[in-house]
Amino acid sequence: MKPNKLRIGDKIGIITPSTPAPVMFQERYQRGLVYLRKLGFDVVEGKCSKLSEGYRSATIMERVEEINDFFRNDEIKAIISTIGGNNSNSLLPYLDYEYFKRNPKIVMGYSDVTALLLGLYTKTGMTTFYGPAIVPSFGEFPEMLPKGREYFENIVLLKKRAPYALEIPHEWTEEMIDWKNPTRAKHMQENDGWKCVREGKTTGKLIGGNMNTMSGFMSSEFFPDLTDCILFIEDSFKDMANQERYLSMLKLAGVFDKIKGLIVGKHEHFKCLDAPFSFEELLLEVIGEKNFPILTNVDIGHTFPSHVFPIGIKVELDATKGCITFLEDAVVE
Repeated sequence: MKPNKLRIGDKIGIITPSTPAPVMFQERYQRGLVYLRKLGFDVVEGKCSKLSEGYRSATIMERVEEINDFFRNDEIKAIISTIGGNNSNSLLPYLDYEYFKRNPKIVMGYSDVTALLLGLYTKTGMTTFYGPAIVPSFGEFPEMLPKGREYFENIVLLKKRAPYALEIPHEWTEEMIDWKNPTRAKHMQENDGWKCVREGKTTGKLIGGNMNTMSGFMSSEFFPDLTDCILFIEDSFKDMANQERYLSMLKLAGVFDKIKGLIVGKHEHFKCLDAPFSFEELLLEVIGEKNFPILTNVDIGHTFPSHVFPIGIKVELDATKGCITFLEDAVVE
C-alpha cells in the first residue's frame, strides 16, 4: 500500500510529536516553512507548533489529535515532522490507523519519528518515509542542501522511477552550528563512500530507523516483523558502549536471525571511547556467525545530505559493489 505522490500546490501538514522545536528554534522553523512554500507547497501548521511543555510540545492526547486531525483532513496530502525528540512512542496506542489506512498520505520524518513511521507501517501496511524534517533539514542555513532537496523530490515527487540506484554524495557534513545564531553554511567534507563489511547481494523489504528510538517500542504490537527484510539502522551522538548495547539488543531480540541484509547509516558525532577496535569490528563481533550482506557509512539519518528511505518497499542490497537499489516506487501517480 502506497500513498499518492506529492504534486506542486498540495497541502502539507506540519506536526510536532515530541520536542517543541518551533518554539525553541523559531527562525529556523520559519525558514523551513518558507523553503517548502518556495518548492510550491501549501503549508498547514499543526496546533502543537505553538505549544511547549519543556521537553515536549504538548500533552500526549494533544499531540495525537494534531496527527489524527491531519489524517482526517482529505486536503492534506503529506505530513512532515518538525523534528524528533524522545517521546513519539507515547502516541502509538491512540493514532487513527483505520482512517489512515483508508485515506493514505505521505508521512515523513526521522530520528524519534521512527516510532510513528514503523507503527503506521506495522498497523496499516502503508509505506512511510524516513526522510527530512522541517527544522534540521528544510530549515538549514542559508537553505536546504541541494542534494537533500534532490533526494526528497526524487522519492515523493517521483522524479526518479524504479529501479533507482542510490548515488553516493560526493560530500557530506555533521558539523554543528548554533541554530539560533548561524553566521555561515556548514563546512562540507569529502565522502569516504559506503563500506562493505560483509559481501553479498540480497533483496527484501526495506525496514528500519533510529536504533535508540526502536528500544522504546521494540517488544510492542507496533513494531514490524523483520523476517526477510533488509534492516537499516542509524544513530546520533552515541558512543561505542551504547552501540554495543543497542546492537546486542537487536541480537537478543532475534533480529539478526530474521533479516536478509543490514544497512548502517553514518553516525553523527560518534565517540569511540578509546576502544582498540572499529565500529565495524564490533558489529561483526555482536552479530556472530550470521552471514548476510552488510553495508555501513551510508548517507541516511542525522548527517547531511541524507537519502529518503521509504519503509516497506522492495530493495536490492549489493554490499559487494556498495550499491542500494530501490526496486519499486514508493508512491503512486
